[in-house]
Amino acid sequence: MIDVHTHCLLREHWGHEWEDHWQPVYGREWTDVTTEHFDESMQGVTTAFVFGLRASALGVATPNDFVAWFCANTETDTVGFMALDPSDPDVLDQLADGVAKGLRGIKLYPVLARFDPRDTAHDPFYRAAADNGLVVLWHMGATPSPAGDLSLSEPLLVDDVARRHPDLVQIIAHLGHPWQRETIVVLRKNRRVFADVSAAWALPFDGYHALVRAQEWKVVPKLLFGSDYPLWTPAQAADGLRMLAAMRPDGLPRIEASTVEWLVDGDPRPALGLA
Repeated sequence: MIDVHTHCLLREHWGHEWEDHWQPVYGREWTDVTTEHFDESMQGVTTAFVFGLRASALGVATPNDFVAWFCANTETDTVGFMALDPSDPDVLDQLADGVAKGLRGIKLYPVLARFDPRDTAHDPFYRAAADNGLVVLWHMGATPSPAGDLSLSEPLLVDDVARRHPDLVQIIAHLGHPWQRETIVVLRKNRRVFADVSAAWALPFDGYHALVRAQEWKVVPKLLFGSDYPLWTPAQAADGLRMLAAMRPDGLPRIEASTVEWLVDGDPRPALGLA
């Protein structure tokens, strides 16, 4: 199992964002992620991609140093991603620092960072990412935060980046929920754009239709397993996918066993350039 969507956030990385905007929705305080709990939760996982968040306008920031330290201190095989905000004046320096620390990808969060992915001012950043062989993973879709700008979180925005930077490997997180249909057509036309299915099972009606659509559009090989840890463990995520596959709505196509098998047992690392 390759889990491409796990977090290593501490409460201090959130600033006031979790307490002010997320806690009222999720109903709990943030619990810091420890390497011990991470390893316990990653049982059965071959490799986990690990990252934090950065949205400078809201005071949210996970430093490269912490991600590198976290990855070095887990027993789980990990691929560390830096959390960057292209709006930062020194973002290229942060990127170079992450590369020097052995981080292999970048997590971007435009809905909270409130930058427009289509802005050509970010092209030097995208070029630097591609030149360094980094994978860019986008949070796309919903947010519980009133501070977020949903117009900057639509998966079709990634199509614009992919057309200008076809060599850049990109992952759309959460299948871009609730815009999974748009995500699927972005995957179909852009050779180096993928999507993870983290949290797809949390809303079964949407999740079921999204995976069936992925089958019909023949993009299942571009779907990646993600747990969204610590919100869910990989075991819970795999069970959720199997629950979706067990759904049998009358007169509708089913989720094929091979789709779940690919997600749970497939290895996308070669296609992502991270083998």
